[in-house]
Amino acid sequence: MSTKTDKRRADLRASLIDIAETHIIAGGLGSLKARALATEAGCAVGAIYNVVGDLHDLKLMVNARTFKRMGAKIAANTHGDTPTERLISMSHAYLDFADTNQNAWRALFDLDRPEGATAPNWYLTEMGQLFAIIDGPIKAVFTEMTADDHALMTRALFSSVHGIVTLGLDPASAGVPLPQLRRMIALVLTAITH
Repeated sequence: MSTKTDKRRADLRASLIDIAETHIIAGGLGSLKARALATEAGCAVGAIYNVVGDLHDLKLMVNARTFKRMGAKIAANTHGDTPTERLISMSHAYLDFADTNQNAWRALFDLDRPEGATAPNWYLTEMGQLFAIIDGPIKAVFTEMTADDHALMTRALFSSVHGIVTLGLDPASAGVPLPQLRRMIALVLTAITH
């Protein structure tokens, strides 16, 4: 049975994740400051470290939520009669998610890891669920590949689309209009999968 202390800790943890998510969505990873979080959550700065670990862990927790939201958006957009059409539809959903959630989306990839640290298993599981959504059409296109090669191709195609989206949404480097980004994604995926 859970004690009142356990409940308070769980409530504070959930509150800190909510507050951190709000800050990241509004201002990116750089907007996350322990003192401001503690003030908003109504706790001492030290309580953050007792409940969630450190700010890096808190960022991972927020990113896990972002992976879930992004995965749901992609999974809901698997339209098309062919595997290539489904991959294009999912990739366009990825682009739309990135465009409308830029700070949260960038936080997935701009996260600094402490030297020598690897992502925890629960975080890798969240990432893996995203790749599992993409994997179905890839297996349907590349029927002769081994399971290892399917996994590599899934990551390769994701990396290709991610590169197009990243550079396209960055006005400092390319700043490509959304309709052209959609067309670029369709051209690349069609060329690779045919």
